[in-house]
Amino acid sequence: MQKVKIKDFFVGDDEHLTLFSGPCVMESKEHTLACASRLKEICAPLGINLVFKASYDKANRSSIASFRGPGLEKGLNILQEVKERLSLPVVTDVHSPEEARRSGEVCDVLQIPAFLCRQTDLIVAAARTSCVIKVKKGQFMAPWDMKNVVRKILSAGNDQIILTERGTSFGYNNLVSDPRSIPIMQSLGFPVCFDASHSIQLPGGRGESSGGERAFIPTLTRAALAAGCDCLFIESHPDPQAALSDKDSVMDFNDLKELLFFAKELYRMVRTCFKEPACMEK
Repeated sequence: MQKVKIKDFFVGDDEHLTLFSGPCVMESKEHTLACASRLKEICAPLGINLVFKASYDKANRSSIASFRGPGLEKGLNILQEVKERLSLPVVTDVHSPEEARRSGEVCDVLQIPAFLCRQTDLIVAAARTSCVIKVKKGQFMAPWDMKNVVRKILSAGNDQIILTERGTSFGYNNLVSDPRSIPIMQSLGFPVCFDASHSIQLPGGRGESSGGERAFIPTLTRAALAAGCDCLFIESHPDPQAALSDKDSVMDFNDLKELLFFAKELYRMVRTCFKEPACMEK
């Protein structure tokens, strides 16, 4: 498997667990910096590599009235401050080739949203930056079809790729996670991330916004780690019920901390036992 370098650490194989986390959307500069600082405090003692995530624009909100964020330039300025003040790598969503090029000047990782994972111009533009490209598998796609996405990125000369499982449409307003997606996408030669917070979403389930079943984040996280995922994506917030986006699916910082204690050990155990089957007999 191709290891992926983010800042001064790697994702894949025997590397330390990596977490992509932060609020769904930037609510203000002060809020974003406070979230990043708190997440660093949680992850550092556990030896978990943190990539801070926040979006400057939620371009696919259900309602025209929903909060979208501070916009491209203001949002990138905030992410730049996170990098400089806290020495953290950052990731954000990009929605067009122009956004990819501009965001690539600031971010360490560019994330292609699930609904846009087949947009060739966007993917190629993102891949032509110096960033790691993290692509979410569309809810409408089979895991083996991600090979075409990988080929688009490679065609631009970029082999720093992370694929992300975030659930598959299951009837109306629901998603289901298939753990088989993890090894299937890993067979394409790149690390696979599991997005636990979006996999428990109920898309459009509130009519003008998406619902979610946050209580199942730990369950699906454990299942994904047992299936061998290489890193985790869990959106988080100091007060989920006050979150301006995805309040039903972001995880409280305190709950996240508790989950990560277990996740780190399960991640280590799975990797040890895959290489040393005899450990299962102990």
